[in-house]
Amino acid sequence: MHLSMRLAARFPSLALTEAFDFSRHTTIGCGGRAEVAAMPSSPMQAAALLSFLKREKIAHCILGTGANVLPADGLFRGVVVRTCLMRTLRAEGSTLVADAGVTGGALLSFAARCSVGGFEPLSGIPMSVGGAVAMNAGVRDLYIGARVRSVLAFDGERLVLLDGAACGFSQKDSLFRREKIAVLRVWLEGRYSDAASIRIRACEYRRRRRCLPKGRSMGCAFVNPQGCSAGALIEGCGLKGARVGGAFVSREHANFIINDGGSAQDVAALAAFVRERVSAETGICLREEFCRLP
Repeated sequence: MHLSMRLAARFPSLALTEAFDFSRHTTIGCGGRAEVAAMPSSPMQAAALLSFLKREKIAHCILGTGANVLPADGLFRGVVVRTCLMRTLRAEGSTLVADAGVTGGALLSFAARCSVGGFEPLSGIPMSVGGAVAMNAGVRDLYIGARVRSVLAFDGERLVLLDGAACGFSQKDSLFRREKIAVLRVWLEGRYSDAASIRIRACEYRRRRRCLPKGRSMGCAFVNPQGCSAGALIEGCGLKGARVGGAFVSREHANFIINDGGSAQDVAALAAFVRERVSAETGICLREEFCRLP
């Protein structure tokens, strides 16, 4: 039985898309196709789906907004579990409760309407809540892990509720990314503020991001090493403008790899070349910030 038919038979209400095109649903704009994408509408449905896929030994990966990811070329014979329909968002006092598929823009707008501040440095970052928590996304002024009170997750066997301290947050990393645990719902601790002040601060952070390179990218390609800038290291090695096929290192910001009609293999090869050159010239091994899929 075709994979989509198996899923439809087991989950009649589950939204499905056949021949899912990674290039149309990722910010880097490349990659191949997946046999099917499944879009659960709630954490419970997502957990049931992930449990089924594991039990049936069906290959799968999880995709949020498609930022900070590099999908592989070719055909993925498996299921892309998309969180885009998991959009529950509510306030419990100054705590925001957000499903994994809530976008950063929706989160910030809702916070302002509820007069809940503390999230403004995340303004303008392309992200879903689930992906942001998994990779502890953010900027120098705030990484989202600092706002996490608890997380409802699926650990491959069952639903678990973890408090913030158990999430193992570190620089652009977490327990969820290291152990491939799916983030399904998050409780984020904010603080009361007035809506006008929240919007002013959010606009300032969005303004700062306007200078970042345009074009198809994954955002920053590498995590800043302790005490220095990955972009400065790459630029110091003379790699601005370096190209492999249709991928090149931005001349505006050396920590951005831009896809100019290339393949995922072009992007991966360029990232590897940059890492090797920086390591050879500085002795510093850069860590990739983006996730590879599937």
